[in-house]
Amino acid sequence: MKIIAVIGLGYVGLPLAVAFAKKFPVIGFDLKDDRIKELQDSYDSNREIDKQSLISILATKEKPKNSNGLYLTSQIEDIKTANIYIIAVPTLIDNNEQPDLSQLIKASELVGKFLKKKDLVIYESTVYPGATEEVCIPILEKTSNLNFNQDFYCGYSPERINPGDKENTFLTIKKVTSGSTPEIAQIVDNLYNEVLINGTHKASSIKIAEASKVIENAQRDLNISFVNELALIFDRLGIDTTEVIEAASTKWNFLKFKPGLVGGHCIGIDPYFLAHKAESVGYQPDVILSGRRVNNNMGHFIADKVIKLMISKGQKILNSKVLVLGITFKENCPDIRNTKVVDVIKELKEFGCKVDIFDPWANPTEVKKEYGLKLITNHESLYTNNYNAVILAVSHNEFLELNIKQLLKNKDGIIYDIKSVLPRNSVDGRL
Repeated sequence: MKIIAVIGLGYVGLPLAVAFAKKFPVIGFDLKDDRIKELQDSYDSNREIDKQSLISILATKEKPKNSNGLYLTSQIEDIKTANIYIIAVPTLIDNNEQPDLSQLIKASELVGKFLKKKDLVIYESTVYPGATEEVCIPILEKTSNLNFNQDFYCGYSPERINPGDKENTFLTIKKVTSGSTPEIAQIVDNLYNEVLINGTHKASSIKIAEASKVIENAQRDLNISFVNELALIFDRLGIDTTEVIEAASTKWNFLKFKPGLVGGHCIGIDPYFLAHKAESVGYQPDVILSGRRVNNNMGHFIADKVIKLMISKGQKILNSKVLVLGITFKENCPDIRNTKVVDVIKELKEFGCKVDIFDPWANPTEVKKEYGLKLITNHESLYTNNYNAVILAVSHNEFLELNIKQLLKNKDGIIYDIKSVLPRNSVDGRL
């Protein structure tokens, strides 16, 4: 009987655990007690899984043994009955833009303590090519005193979760799978095909699967960096970038990417994993890192542009009031990880502006803890603050219904549309 333990119940782990729990006994483990408590109360603060779906899949307080269902726990001892472990913890970069695998290492140590003969460990966390075999598996061997590919086995199936996307979900995407032997690769592939709607692509090795993940997001990062650089050029030429892209996209093979802030847990981070590995084998990844530099500077460009627009209308910058609409890294999603909106805010504050932030999707406590920023929580107060400038940073549906002009102090107020979703004639500038 397959008993699956999912380690990490965030944006990746929870949807995966819920999907597998429809077919198998699943133990969902997370170190955060408050996360387990909210899920036991059938509430997902990430808004990926709705209340009814959680209610229908949650097991009793007894650990599942012979029937499907999801048992939630923050007690590490509870995972020892599993024979398949799926690790779905975040992987980050440090202040020097180097891979931070600390959570992955800790998860491997935890699982290694309970690993038994014939057990299978599958990694979903994003890593550089080779990390599973070079970093994780030696930890599993050391902590379990078992031999890799003799006593236990490993697989890798990179996550493809897109936070906030209700169409491309864990169930509907096509997943890449792999295993430490051909036989294990087939077992991993079969396991995921038990629940996925659109099937899998079985890679020939774990390293191939790891590499496929990092290039997915590195490619997107580079495409966005190209149009971001175009935005910088066209701004100097007095040309509207969105109009240029609309014209160019009438050609059948033009790739229609839009300029913007590139944050989040994937696109803004994964290229550094590939760059790190490239440098470790003596290759300088100039294209990848140049794209990162362009994207990382966009917050500064946007803030500078807003200030210039305010000056052009005769506004005094020091102590001017600016409202930033949105702080999550993307629309209609509560995820604030690695949001580049904070770069815009920081730059505006350095100019001497007083910046208010409003985002009905973001958790004010998390924003305060992560970035030291306070959110406005009273929607009505926006209309009484008389802003000198309003920046639409995230295109939440709620913002598209606002009458933004009513938020301005007077006719000299500035509206800047980072997302280029508002009518062109209703804004003073857009990216």
